[in-house]
Amino acid sequence: MTAKLERLKVLGSMKDSYLSLFMIFLRFGLLAWGGPVAQINMIREELVERRGWVGTDKFKRALAIYQALPGPEAHELCVYFGMIRGGRIGGFLAGLGFMLPGFVLIMLLAWAYTLLGAAVVVPLFAGVAPAVAALIVRAAHRIGEHTLTGISLWIAAGLSLAFTIFGVPFFAIFVICALWQALWAKGMRRAAVAALVTLSAITVAVMMAGGWTGGEIPAVPHGGGLFVEGLKAGLLSFGGAYTALPFLKDSMVGAYPGVTPQAFLDGIALSNVIPAPLVIFGTFLGYLAGGPGGAALVTLGIFIPAFSFTLIGHKWLERAIENPALHGFLDGIAAAVVGLLAVTAFEIAVQAVTGIYAAVLFAAALAGFYFLRGKWVVPVIMIASGALGLIIPL
Repeated sequence: MTAKLERLKVLGSMKDSYLSLFMIFLRFGLLAWGGPVAQINMIREELVERRGWVGTDKFKRALAIYQALPGPEAHELCVYFGMIRGGRIGGFLAGLGFMLPGFVLIMLLAWAYTLLGAAVVVPLFAGVAPAVAALIVRAAHRIGEHTLTGISLWIAAGLSLAFTIFGVPFFAIFVICALWQALWAKGMRRAAVAALVTLSAITVAVMMAGGWTGGEIPAVPHGGGLFVEGLKAGLLSFGGAYTALPFLKDSMVGAYPGVTPQAFLDGIALSNVIPAPLVIFGTFLGYLAGGPGGAALVTLGIFIPAFSFTLIGHKWLERAIENPALHGFLDGIAAAVVGLLAVTAFEIAVQAVTGIYAAVLFAAALAGFYFLRGKWVVPVIMIASGALGLIIPL
């Protein structure tokens, strides 16, 4: 009886039809340039600031939970918003709409890559890369503005940035920042400082002793087919979509015909300059390894966890988000995420801006993202940058 009442409560609170939900997130998918940093900012601006589906604090804590879970956090947020507006069907349609444009585009690029070769396909997108980097920088700034609302959160973000640069694993960073903010928020400031200093000292000592390195990934068994390769990436990529890359590299490069080290790098480049969750990169590798069927299997494996966490565990996730006792911990993780995003934005900008023309294109795109307004801004800047990249050697 209780389960039935909960279901009726969800259905009764729906404010969007299934079709409208699918179309909202399909549009997000069509505009999803710049990887998770830019995508999260786009979702926040539209659904939190413009539509008011949830408040800023709730969004911040939901993001913190999904950042701590494995898988593509931007996609998981879409499933979450679809779930709260349309139940499980709404959540599924939201996630499907968000990933569908990227899936179609990367399939077309993989087909062209195998047919025409890297020398023809990859240079076509050279001009888009500086604009994508500018979009990520702007998005990281916007997310930080809305997350870092107090001195303690700024301290957590700064510590996260420093530890990320020196290769501290994200789980250690999250623990330190979460405990620091939880104690600070409760007014236990001496305890917060003591915990921060102690845990930071332990972390530095472990780093100096070689206890871990930022590049290490857990040993995962090889084999089991392309679906299993995708599932391993989907289940083990803690800390966001970027952490799926080493798992796919470890499992697939050299293990499948066509998945060479160069093809792996080309796939990253192509995935970063199309509107798609970055983890759609796995679809590219699946296509090289097993054609369209292989691409579908890898994609299915990667995205099953991203759908399941919310569609199955939504009730428990909502309880965690709404629990006041956990707010300090979640706010600390959210601040730590800002530090991670800042490092990511810087690294991608350095990789994309490789010459004077690329630097000018980056600066022009960044100015456009800061000073122009309207839903047309992102696609127009991306198309213009791509066109200029074909004319001007970058």
